[in-house]
Amino acid sequence: MKHLRRLLPPAALFAILVVLGLGGPGIGLRLGIGEPPENAGNALHFAIYLSLAWLLSRISGLLLGNLRPRSRPIPKLVKDLVSGLLFLIAIVSGVILMLGHGAGGALAGSGVVLALMGFAIRNVVADTLSGIALGLEGPFRIGDWVDVEGLGRGRVIEIGWRTTRLLTRDSTYVILPNSQVSRQRIVNYSAPSSVFRAQVELVLDHAIPAERGVEILQEALLQAPMIKRVPRPDVRVQSIGTDGVHYALRYWLDRFDREIECRDAIWRQVDKALREADATTPLRRITVMGAPPEPACDMPAKTHVLSPQARSA
Repeated sequence: MKHLRRLLPPAALFAILVVLGLGGPGIGLRLGIGEPPENAGNALHFAIYLSLAWLLSRISGLLLGNLRPRSRPIPKLVKDLVSGLLFLIAIVSGVILMLGHGAGGALAGSGVVLALMGFAIRNVVADTLSGIALGLEGPFRIGDWVDVEGLGRGRVIEIGWRTTRLLTRDSTYVILPNSQVSRQRIVNYSAPSSVFRAQVELVLDHAIPAERGVEILQEALLQAPMIKRVPRPDVRVQSIGTDGVHYALRYWLDRFDREIECRDAIWRQVDKALREADATTPLRRITVMGAPPEPACDMPAKTHVLSPQARSA
């Protein structure tokens, strides 16, 4: 009932204006108002356009408000953009109509004007529409740690209708256009939960058996601070190559901003565990092979005897 009351004023105004428009030029005389001015018809059509835009904006607002649940309503900017577009069409059509064109020509002319304006500000429109799409989809919220592929990684501090702003871990302020953000792959480390799994990789020498390597690295991983004990961290053998056995140390964190400090602590524990177990990888020496020495010449050295003419020269 409340929503219907919001529709009554624009609907009543639109109905009255339509009745006046259908009554023709003599409606003023029949109502005792007098002879209408010369441009009264165009002004009446202008008013009908505005009242219709008002009515349609109220209807669109009600429809958009009922499309989404209360927990994630349609952003108010979407409703404002729809209303603004309807009123812009009505105003442009009315102005063209007042300049002497017919109703059909006015509507067609308004479409051309809007198309030209849209082409002129296409980048702004693209960013704004992408911002609306991001607002509707909600891939991230303020405070989330995200990685926008190829653009930046950081904590979301502002979500605008044209740009999204991130603060990286080294306190760098990054401003990203929404049209670019919407085209890239987005990884949200804070949704649906802030807990996520990370891993570091390590290569040990073939002299250390894989089972022994897993045991040493598992013990080091359990001693590392800041990682979660549930789920339990683990060590996996990834592959065995010519350079050694490849291991992956997998662990869980509850905050993305602690990843660097946690990785540093893990490497310290791994280094300590390897040294205590005397399992450090030996240094690989590289022998530089030089060119073989030239063979000695067995021929005796030749003695050059200068002729008297050469001596005198």
